[in-house]
Amino acid sequence: MPIDYEKLINWKIPEVGQQFTRRDTMLYALGVGLGADPCDASELKFVYEQNLQALPTMAIILGYPGPWHAHPDTGITRSHVVHGEQSFVIHRPLPVEGEIAGLTKVTGVVDKGKDKGALVMTECTVRDKAGGNTLCTLTSTSFCRADGGFGGPAGPAKTPHPIPATPPDAVCDLPTLPQAALIYRLSGDYNPLHAEPAAAQKAGYPRPILHGRCTFSVAGHAILKTCCGYDPARFRSMAGRFSSPVYPGETIRTEIWRNGSIVSFRSMVPARGVTVLNNGRAEVV
Repeated sequence: MPIDYEKLINWKIPEVGQQFTRRDTMLYALGVGLGADPCDASELKFVYEQNLQALPTMAIILGYPGPWHAHPDTGITRSHVVHGEQSFVIHRPLPVEGEIAGLTKVTGVVDKGKDKGALVMTECTVRDKAGGNTLCTLTSTSFCRADGGFGGPAGPAKTPHPIPATPPDAVCDLPTLPQAALIYRLSGDYNPLHAEPAAAQKAGYPRPILHGRCTFSVAGHAILKTCCGYDPARFRSMAGRFSSPVYPGETIRTEIWRNGSIVSFRSMVPARGVTVLNNGRAEVV
């Protein structure tokens, strides 16, 4: 069944209630790769209960609605959906434990053409259940590779953040573990594309790929380390566009340009010479 634009743009995604513990906060950071050097106190505070802090990028796993697009009535082919873009804006410091609610809504559906796929944009507002305060706002774009040509609108198209043509001000290389996707999925994204070889091959990949959110979070780690001195209070927002998959075990290199409080960035896998996250923009204090 093809995508029905009116049905999908008005799709009601139930509010997600989520209770998370300090253990969940540490597990997320371990999945991203923090703690690789157990003697590095800067990283230890994200993976050890004493003086525990939440990584800013943990915002993107709060209130996650799961594979809502897998419902057959959406018209989306789940096996061919990949992450297109991700962003977050932090309004209040993220707690290391607590209960939150995330309300996600579909904000756009774009038909790129029969052989080019479709884009589905969503926005999630995450609030603290105890006080009702908004903690963060998340936006995401899913690239539905097999679902274009349904007769929907061809725009509007978001203008990507430009990357400077000058050499980067800083470069940060961070390795990922071969089992990184198997750890990261325990933070709530159980798509078999990241765990089952057969599911990955069905989607056109030789083996399971790393979650886009994990790649995004590794780039966030690079910015936190390079631009914020590992102080999460200085990290306000981040956005990026996925351009190629990462395979668990690969090293991700993030190139960084500073312009006052605005950080431009892109990430690549040097071993394969491919850019995996592009048109990145972050705001730091």
